[in-house]
Amino acid sequence: MPALIKGKDENGVDRDIKVTPGGLAYTVDQRIIWTAKGYGYQAMATAAVAALVVRPDTTAIATIRNNSSNKALVIEEAFAHNLVAIANGSFSIWLCSHPAGMAAITNDITVRNPTNGDVAGGSETSFDNGATVNDNGWFPWGTSIHNVTITVPGGMAIAPVNGRIIVPPTGGISLSVVGGTTSITVTAGFRWFEVPVSELLLA
Repeated sequence: MPALIKGKDENGVDRDIKVTPGGLAYTVDQRIIWTAKGYGYQAMATAAVAALVVRPDTTAIATIRNNSSNKALVIEEAFAHNLVAIANGSFSIWLCSHPAGMAAITNDITVRNPTNGDVAGGSETSFDNGATVNDNGWFPWGTSIHNVTITVPGGMAIAPVNGRIIVPPTGGISLSVVGGTTSITVTAGFRWFEVPVSELLLA
């Protein structure tokens, strides 16, 4: 006897599972759906900042704070563009996740570029280039970049977070760069999704 498969939507309502004309059921990357819904944003600093030659502490190169009361920031990527490079210079990205209750930060960078082609704006975040933050624990993410010859501008380091850091309402995330010399300067930024907390519930 044929069986009808149903699933619950984000509101708990039963929905029929749809298939192709040939009867094939398939799934779509959730990030594509979030992009289509207009949840995706990206932003980066406009001023280059020198790399650190020690472990980061309370000064960040780039910080995003989640100002929403009902959305979480699902971090997709962090990146740092080496604006001024030196021969045989290397650097890597470090990230620090800040829990809910983070102090407000200055919104230095006001442009938020939606990843679905909409006009800029609509994000519930602040972006500070050089914020003073709590040292909640810094960790290296991604691979390091090494410039063999002098190139201006230099390489790009990308930390593919892929949702493994989620920023709760009033929380934040900071980025810093550690390199072999302070002669390395970078402009840094993030790509993320602003997802209603209700869509991230596991039960």
